[in-house]
Amino acid sequence: MIILASASPRRQELLKFAVRDFEICPADVDENLPEGTDADNAAEYLAVKKAEAVANQPEHMYDSVIGCDTVVVLGDEIMGKPRDINAAREMLSKLSGNTHKVITGVCVCSRGKRVSFSEVTEVEFYPLSEKEIEDYIATGDPMDKAGAYGIQSEGCMLVKGIKGDFFNVVGLPVARLRRVLDDFVL
Repeated sequence: MIILASASPRRQELLKFAVRDFEICPADVDENLPEGTDADNAAEYLAVKKAEAVANQPEHMYDSVIGCDTVVVLGDEIMGKPRDINAAREMLSKLSGNTHKVITGVCVCSRGKRVSFSEVTEVEFYPLSEKEIEDYIATGDPMDKAGAYGIQSEGCMLVKGIKGDFFNVVGLPVARLRRVLDDFVL
């Protein structure tokens, strides 16, 4: 059985493209990063932590577990999910008119073996007015998304362009994951 160690409805929808049958078992892990963690490695570190947490449960020892984490990186700053409206406003203001990286880390654990990778997509934002930021925050959409925006919803209006995998920005590089599963599990 394949287990997705994530409660994200977006990841669940995307995984259906790659795998027909899977179960959900969200990982309960501390998502704080160790001091000095490089921004480019943060998502993969957390993905490994999540996958291993579920794979190490006795009831999942014969399953293949997929762990994922997505971060937005501007320069060296990691932007996770905003803790409140002020944090969302600050993140969106920083992203305004700039290009940032969306990095999704993925880890697959299966019967004592592990493979992990990170997928990087560059996203360029239009310059945003204060009104655009406030209007978007008022939708509630930014609050549960890394970098305070969702490209698959109303946040698409902020995005000038992308270079890389669109689905990676949504939260799961599904085509690359399928290839890993084909080689490693299926």
